[in-house]
Amino acid sequence: MTFKELSIIEPILRAILEKGYETPTPIQEEAIPPTLNNRDILGLAQTGTGKTAAFAIPIIQHLYQETDKNHKIKALILTPTRELAIQISECITDYAKYTSVRHAVIFGGVNQNPQTEKLKKGIDILVATPGRLLDLMTQGFIKLDSIKYFVLDEADRMLDMGFIHDIKKILPKLPQKKQTLFFSATMPDSIAKLASSILHNPVRVEVTPASSVVDTIEQSVYFVEKTEKCKFLIQVMQKRQPQSVLVFSRTKHGADKIAKILGKANIKSAAIHGNKSQNARQRALADFKLNKINVLIATDIAARGIDINQLELVINYDLPEVPETYVHRIGRTGRAGNAGLSLSFCSTEELPLLKDIQKLIGKKLERFEF
Repeated sequence: MTFKELSIIEPILRAILEKGYETPTPIQEEAIPPTLNNRDILGLAQTGTGKTAAFAIPIIQHLYQETDKNHKIKALILTPTRELAIQISECITDYAKYTSVRHAVIFGGVNQNPQTEKLKKGIDILVATPGRLLDLMTQGFIKLDSIKYFVLDEADRMLDMGFIHDIKKILPKLPQKKQTLFFSATMPDSIAKLASSILHNPVRVEVTPASSVVDTIEQSVYFVEKTEKCKFLIQVMQKRQPQSVLVFSRTKHGADKIAKILGKANIKSAAIHGNKSQNARQRALADFKLNKINVLIATDIAARGIDINQLELVINYDLPEVPETYVHRIGRTGRAGNAGLSLSFCSTEELPLLKDIQKLIGKKLERFEF
């Protein structure tokens, strides 16, 4: 199947093809037709499955085809992190480039004035994190009474980060009659209850279970003690000389320490985590995408929303304590038809974590000694 066969109109189709995408991912293939037919969607999808395009493309098409061009906020996309909000905004910019559809992105941690100035000019799509949305609503900059399309993205992460109370404050402000698209990687009871309360006869779209998303990625584990990990990381970088590496650290302090040691070895890198300013995080991500730096060291929450098609290598410097997190991490490589590679460093004390990961993915990782 091609994007053309999904009934996507010419201006949007042209933008998609210019990005080099000819065939939709499974979630796009399953979600776009019912979304274009105004059905509610319950989507279960991991990071890296292409779900942003699955909801963004139909919404842009709906808005482009509408006769009402008053640029009131007609679509709201709620997402848990600043990085993911920016990522979604970039996708909308790409897909809407040949249309008159306007959008804005708002998030906390930065001056609100540039955001409110854009809102005053009128927009069709608003991408927002919950806290800044509620703040600007309270100040009178945003009204949601014209919303026709509502997307709740990464609902389980919203729960993890404590945003469910904010969501429950926002929901009553939305019109009762609207199309709702609900996406979550997992479906715990609290999320299932929330979904059932806001969706009307939804089409369920479920793709890529956690255990199979890793099958196309070459994975290895290196047994290396904690005190030797930095030395080994430098050796890996010097031997392989990869252009783009995402390194996962369990802690913010650890991420800073790794970046400092790599810098001393003349390896261009930057750390991103919650203690960094929003501007510093955006600058590091932009430099990484432009290959000005080769290594990005991130904690799990800061990495949420990082979407880089050409990411060459993911390194688990610290193994995650939750095995599903391993799948989310390495799923950032091997996208858009590219080869994927991940290396994990495992110390003696992390052996139980490795055992849990291998149980989840249903196979033993290729092992090497340092």
